[in-house]
Amino acid sequence: MDYGMIGKIEKAKRYAEERDRIKFTSFSVTIQGENNAHVVTFDDNQWNCDCSFFKTRGVCSHSMALERVLAGMLPESAPTSG
Repeated sequence: MDYGMIGKIEKAKRYAEERDRIKFTSFSVTIQGENNAHVVTFDDNQWNCDCSFFKTRGVCSHSMALERVLAGMLPESAPTSG
């Protein structure tokens, strides 16, 4: 392995430890619920989930779980459910 690659690996480790460097702007995730898998998306600072609860309330256990997992890694203006 060359010195250039060693430097990049070290930098990657540092970036991974400094989570405040990372801000998600959009993504799609499949999360396995107790009964079914659900697709949760985050795009343009808006959450969406394909479950029926989200459609009526605008928040659900799936989106709230991802908010917790990604704490500190979403844009400041992203709505949170608590």
